[in-house]
Amino acid sequence: MKITSKLRHLRISPRKVRLVADLIRKKKAEQAQAILDFTIKKGARPLMKLLKTALADAKNNFQLDEKNLYISKITVDGGPILKRWKPRSRGMANPIKKRTSHITLVLEEIEPGKKIKEIEKEIMEKKEESAAADQAKVARPKFKHKPELETIKPKTVKELKRIFKRKSI
Repeated sequence: MKITSKLRHLRISPRKVRLVADLIRKKKAEQAQAILDFTIKKGARPLMKLLKTALADAKNNFQLDEKNLYISKITVDGGPILKRWKPRSRGMANPIKKRTSHITLVLEEIEPGKKIKEIEKEIMEKKEESAAADQAKVARPKFKHKPELETIKPKTVKELKRIFKRKSI
């Protein structure tokens, strides 16, 4: 069962919120709450409120246990940009972009036979498979033989000569 919660028009730049969202992605709901409690970033508080809202929806609407939920997907997208102007010297004005964010949080129930580590292993296996497929697509030249490497011995320097001499003034 997927539980989706959205937060729209948050007046924080998406780049700043993504830093916090990356901390809690693929974590258990309880663990994510603990992380957000101790995160000192402006985006942590709205994400905490969104997570609590999603957990309340899961509990009241679907009768799911909070301990059996994890964050399967969290996306932070850009919202509308408020365009303002700041006066500068000599009658000029510079534009200011006040960015907003749209956050989507998806909670999923851990299947009774599965644990978070097993789910993470499946995700890693999928990533490895896709990486292997990408490497197979890249054509690399194949050499029939390896060129022999010559060992170069460094020359021993007995005396060092000074190339540039200082001129006296």
